[in-house]
Amino acid sequence: MLFALICTDKPDSLDLRMEVRPDHVAYLNTLNENGVLKLAGPFLDENEKPDGSLVVIEAGSREEAHRIAADDPYSKADLFASVDIRPYNWVFNKPGE
Repeated sequence: MLFALICTDKPDSLDLRMEVRPDHVAYLNTLNENGVLKLAGPFLDENEKPDGSLVVIEAGSREEAHRIAADDPYSKADLFASVDIRPYNWVFNKPGE
């Protein structure tokens, strides 16, 4: 099942985001290599600076999706003010279909 991780950064946390970004990207690369990551990218504020993330993963359960989200270096660095994990149904422009 697919899950959307909808993450909102804490205010004034761009420096922390950029500091932790290499570890975050490495983590996403590992998820991608294992077929878990389906899509990912940052949300942008009015100045086009990252202020959150959208990550879509495939996981066997909501609990597994929570574990994957918690293992993200951004989560471990306490970057996010909130993380909403929701089941996701990819309908349009799904690769391979």
